[in-house]
Order: sequence, then C-alpha cells, then structure tokens
Amino acid sequence: MENLISLVNKIQRACTALGDHGEASALPTLWDSLPAIAVVGGQSSGKSSVLESIVGKDFLPRGSGIVTRRPLVLQLHKSDEGSREYAEFLHLPRKRFTDFAAVRKEIQDETDRETGRTKQISSVPIHLSIYSPNVVNLTLIDLPGLTKVAVEGQPDSIVQDIENMVRSYIEKPNCIILAISPANQDLATSDAIKISREVDPTGERTLGVLTKIDLMDKGTDAVEILEGKAYRLKFPWVGVVNRSQADINKNVDMIAARRREREYFASSPEYKHLAHRMGSEHLAKVLSKHLETVIKSRIPGIQSLINKTIAELESELSRLGKPIAADAGGKLYTIMEICRLFDQTYKEHLDGVRAGGEKIYNVFDTQLPAALKRLQFDKQLSMENIRKLITEADGYQPHLIAPEQGYRRLIESSLVTIRGPAEAVVEAVHGILKELVHKAINETPELKQYPALRVEVGNAAIESLDRMKEESRKATLKLVDMECSYLTVDFFRKLPQDVDKGGNPTHSIFDRYNDSYLRRIGTTVLSYVNMVCATLHNSIPKSVVYCQVREAKRSLLDHFFTELGKMEQKYLSSLLNEDPAVMERRSALAKRLELYRSAQVEIDTVAWSK
Repeated sequence: MENLISLVNKIQRACTALGDHGEASALPTLWDSLPAIAVVGGQSSGKSSVLESIVGKDFLPRGSGIVTRRPLVLQLHKSDEGSREYAEFLHLPRKRFTDFAAVRKEIQDETDRETGRTKQISSVPIHLSIYSPNVVNLTLIDLPGLTKVAVEGQPDSIVQDIENMVRSYIEKPNCIILAISPANQDLATSDAIKISREVDPTGERTLGVLTKIDLMDKGTDAVEILEGKAYRLKFPWVGVVNRSQADINKNVDMIAARRREREYFASSPEYKHLAHRMGSEHLAKVLSKHLETVIKSRIPGIQSLINKTIAELESELSRLGKPIAADAGGKLYTIMEICRLFDQTYKEHLDGVRAGGEKIYNVFDTQLPAALKRLQFDKQLSMENIRKLITEADGYQPHLIAPEQGYRRLIESSLVTIRGPAEAVVEAVHGILKELVHKAINETPELKQYPALRVEVGNAAIESLDRMKEESRKATLKLVDMECSYLTVDFFRKLPQDVDKGGNPTHSIFDRYNDSYLRRIGTTVLSYVNMVCATLHNSIPKSVVYCQVREAKRSLLDHFFTELGKMEQKYLSSLLNEDPAVMERRSALAKRLELYRSAQVEIDTVAWSK
C-alpha cells in the first residue's frame, strides 16, 4: 500500500497545480479536507531551525526581523537509500535543485517577485518538494512569524495581517498545529501557544515544540513543560536543540548537529529520562506518524467530498458541452447535431411536450372567431348601399325576378372584409412560431456554447418562418377569394322562392325597391356571409397549420442545412468559435475532474486495504 502521506502529498500538489487551493467557495476544496501541519511561532522562535533539522538541510532564508514573508508549503518525500537528494518548486516544473543554497535563493527571489523588495507579506504560498532518503514523508506549512510591532518598511497593519494569515490556516479543522516556543522565554508569553489555544482550546490539534533548551539560564530547566505539567497538551511536548549561530556560520553538517542534539539530551541530568522522545529526529517521526493517523481518520470525509465534487464537476462540464472537433467533417457533424437538438426542442414546443404550442390553438379557437364576429357589415348592408348596388346592377333594365348582380356585389363586398382576420391569423401564428424559436434556442444548451452558431440558427429559422408565412398568407387569402368568386347554386335557387313567399302580390316587381324589400335582401346576404364565415372559421386554421406549423416542424432548417454543405472549413470554424472564458473553464474543469477521479481511485484503494 502506498504511504498515506505520500498519497496526500501527491494529491495536494495536483490540487495546487490546478488552482484548487484556497479558492473562494461555499464548499471546502479537496486541499482543505486533506490534513496538513502548520508551523506557528513568533519571530526568532527557532521555526526555521526546527524545519531545517527535520529536513537535514540548510535551505531556508535567514536574517533579522521578518524573514518568512509568504507561506511555504514544504512536502517531504522519503526516497530510496542511496538516491540523490533534490528539491522542486511548483512554480518551476521539471527543474531540479540539488544545491540547497540555490533553493534558499529561489525562495527569496520568489518572495520578492510577489511582494517586491520590501518587508511586505503575501498570503500566496510557495510550494516546495524535497526528495531525500534522510526525511520522513511529511507535509509542513511554514508561516510568517508572529510579531508584536511593525518595523521600518512595514505598514502598521502588519501585526494583524500576519495573525490573520496564520489564523486562516490553523482555524481549519483538518490542520495540525505545530506550536514552536523558545524555552528561554516565559511560556505564558508564547505567541504560538496563545494563538493555538484560541483556535484549539482543548489542545486536540496542537503539538508543542520547545526550542533553545540549551540557552536557558543556568539553574533553570524545561522539565515541567516537557512533562506536560506547566502547560498540558493532548500530545507530549518535544524539545529540540537548534544549531547555534556559530554552527550555522561554520556550515556545521546537519548530521553532526543531530548527533550533538542526541548527546545533549542523553547526557543532561535534567532531560536524561526524556531523551527517548526528544530531538528533531524524534519530532519528525512523531509528526509523520500523527499525520498518517489523522489522514486515516479523515478518509470517509475525504471520500464523501471527492464523490460530491466529481458529481458537481461532471454536471458543469455537461452544461458547458463537449470540446470542438478539429476537422471539417467533425465540425459539420457537430453543427448538424446541435441543430438537430434545437429542432427537436422546437418540435416539442409545437407538440405539447413543452409549453408554447397551445398558443396557436388559442388563435384558432378564440382570436379568429372573435375577429370574425367583430366584422361590421353595417356599411356594406346599409339601406343606402343596398339600394345603390341593386339599382346599379340593373343597369338600364330593371331585374325581373331577383337582382342577381346586386346580390353578387353585396356578397363580394362583404366577404372581402374577411381578408383582414385571415391575415391577422397568419401573422399571429407567425409571431408565436418566432417566439418558440427563441425559446428553443435558449433551451438548447449547446447553442449557448457557440454564440455565432446561435445567431446563425436563429436567423435561418426566422427566415424560414418568413417564407412559410408568405406562402400561408397567399393560400389563406385564396380561400377567402374563392368564396368571393363563386356563390353556391343552392343559394340562388332559393332566392325566387323566398322573394315570392315574402313579397306582396299586389305590388309590381318594379315596386320592390322599398325599404322592406331592401332589408330582406340585406338579411339574405348577411345569412350567406355568416355561412361563409363559419366555413372559413374551419378552413383558415387548416391552411395556416398546413403552410406554417406543419412546414415549421418538417423543414425549419432545411435551407440552412443546404447552405452548410457549401461552407468552407474556415466558416464552419467561425460558427463554432467559443467564448475563450468557456474554453478555459472547460479545460480547467476537465483537469480538475481528472485529478478528483484519480484521487477517488487512490483513496478508495487505501480505504479498502486498511
């Protein structure tokens, strides 16, 4: 089984490389859910010396005042015995540092790149991995030292800024706090103990390290602290002896320094009984073992977060759509497939699977009857107009039995007004069909991915609807014109009988221009017109559905498809031009999804093998 800490280190590096660290989110990131050890202490508390002792190398910047001005995420990887030691920075991929003096310089330079050559601080971490047979698998986060006053070149807010940065790390429930306190100062004034007590009052997550034990005043010792009597933590305190400044100046070998540290505790009467759990080597082993234990306890929560995040990433990737094909055939296929999805959505609106198509029925069932009913035939069938048309139709010779030409002119002048409602129906349905085009476009996620194609599909659909509307208008008005051009035979055959039945036998046929006679003509014409309106009430919707709705379902994008086949690859590519932000987002999500899936497999393997 792969070492748990090595596995977590690998996942953390991948998270950082993909920007999945410290990202503002309502949900914790995978990085946040993975335990890590944050090193906390005041300035000059010996933090750097402790870290270098654990690593066994001089690699950290040194100096007076604030030296650590950015968080340093230090990942240690135990390599095979005899292998060469080297370091890698995340911001310099594939570049190996075998000279650890160069590592120190790069830390300084990278800090200056972010903060400038000032004493400002930055919360942007530096990520450093060290591979060595002389280390244990471990992840440590070295944080800027806590301070009480700002020095020259620093803003007055520096004290609070550093504290806020430290808190942002150690407040996380998965963070293990390595509290560094110098033994030659009163523990009650320890910056590390003070802040760790605030975020971890029970000491469940805090490991105490006492430095500079060898620098305590003669006659004093740190036995009560190391035995947990002065300040009790859940885990035993560990004491370390740092290299002196003289040792550092002389470049004393770290191996020799560790040996000297062991000899100090073994030979000191005060600490001899504690020597087996003192020193930087023991500290490294304790930290590694504790980190692995914490990771094991967090595996269920990590699995849950990974599974939930994978589902969210898959959902967002699905919403963003697939990446674009490279060749012309692939691009054409992509466009055709997207158009097919749009067309299917459009048909669903018309067929009632989605809302919108019912508006067309409302035009036929409500708007058309109401429009026909609102037609005013008063002008055409007024007494004056009837008398005028009847007499004009007779010419120089009065009609003998029935004023046939007069009837025809009255009927035609009345029926022609139905053209208005007929055209209105065509326009109303056209408007609904256009509205459904916009709805279908908005409901086709793939079209959101390609703005240029979205515009082209919309324009092509509207142009098709415009052509269909024109055909429908012609066909529908022909129905009205047909009714105007031919009057049914039965209607004319009934006219003499009706006139005879209603006439006065004492009057001659030349006296039939009286008001009663003209009103009867008007009533007869109105009856015929109403009969025609009832017929058109049924036939106009049939014409509109046939010419517009049916055609929209059948061939809305046919013309566009024909044009697509003639387009060059360059134009096809322009249709599939995505918003660069969307492309970048998809790429980032795909990489992150790959990371989480890989982490899922590896964490599951560890969980099953426990």
